[in-house]
Amino acid sequence: MTTMGFIFKTIIDFIFPPTCAICGKCFSAEKEVVICPNCISQIKYIESPQCSQCGKPFYSEVAADHHCGECLTTRRYFNRARAMGCYDGTLRKAIHLFKYKLKNNLAFSLASLMADRMQSFFVGVAYHLIIPVPLHPGRLRERGFNQSLSLARLLSTHYEIPLDRYSLTRGKITKPQVGLSERNRKDNMRGAFLLSERSKVVDKNILLVDDVYTSGNTVDECSKVLIKAGARKVDVLTLARVS
Repeated sequence: MTTMGFIFKTIIDFIFPPTCAICGKCFSAEKEVVICPNCISQIKYIESPQCSQCGKPFYSEVAADHHCGECLTTRRYFNRARAMGCYDGTLRKAIHLFKYKLKNNLAFSLASLMADRMQSFFVGVAYHLIIPVPLHPGRLRERGFNQSLSLARLLSTHYEIPLDRYSLTRGKITKPQVGLSERNRKDNMRGAFLLSERSKVVDKNILLVDDVYTSGNTVDECSKVLIKAGARKVDVLTLARVS
């Protein structure tokens, strides 16, 4: 930022101080940051111990990561799934504002937090593509944007990994997963995602990006389509996880 630019920003911030998108309080912020440090400090980050595959947090004294009971008995098409934090409190409110109240300006702050955690989650993995979980065109028209794409685009820029928004498409509108039984969740997502004719996923390491990991059926169905199309490996990164 030039000296004149800094002076201009200082004047603007003095007249119109930036406010936190979560709590509404004024705070000093860099450009595009819309969550105050106090709200960020309240996020419950997911740390080890957690499931080696799906990322489910364990609340025990065992420090080492290990497979949870479900991952031991259920086939997963994704290699690993990791979430930045628990889906409650401040993070839940931020995602709700971002996803349903069209607060798309939250994307930069949330993606920056994801990017910081990604380095420790997937050490030494070289990804060829970042793919967002797609929305059905009907849902996209209703909402106006795909929150997963917004996050994936910023992560792509941050890590200089190509963004692939076309290989994976959504073929049907599904019911909300919340409130469904595990069996109904699987049935709800079966066949929901399709591979585009423009797909270039063969022999690629893919990072699949979504906002919330609930049961894992959505990201696993996406991963299934990608793996069967020839992808080498699919890892999953989400903002939050319902634990």
